[in-house]
Amino acid sequence: MTIQFLSETHPGTVHDKRVADATPYPLPQGSHLLQDLGFLGFTPDNVMIEMPTRKPKKRELTDEQKAANQAKARRRVSIEHVNSSVKRCRILKDVCCLLRKGVRDLVMEICCALHNFRVRLHPWLPIPESE
Repeated sequence: MTIQFLSETHPGTVHDKRVADATPYPLPQGSHLLQDLGFLGFTPDNVMIEMPTRKPKKRELTDEQKAANQAKARRRVSIEHVNSSVKRCRILKDVCCLLRKGVRDLVMEICCALHNFRVRLHPWLPIPESE
């Protein structure tokens, strides 16, 4: 659950898809990318994209599709836990008055490094595959 890639910060409100399109992600060939509906159309080369299956109109999902969606949801929850762990640093949540160029990126790098340090000292338990 370590953070391995961090893009540049963007001022104001910018949609994640627009940032993803503008940033060259160094994903190795054959990687699996778990993405949600906010990233439709973002398709890096040589990467397997995993998305939850949407419920068809006036029909239900099969039991296999429901189980696959639950497994993906469990992985997404652990990713959200990483995000909240980084936001323990209050400087990320509060209004940042540091206006000098590059300082906000540096603050984000430091907070992500602190998260990785915490995880290295006290590793999180892996999520069980089946309950």
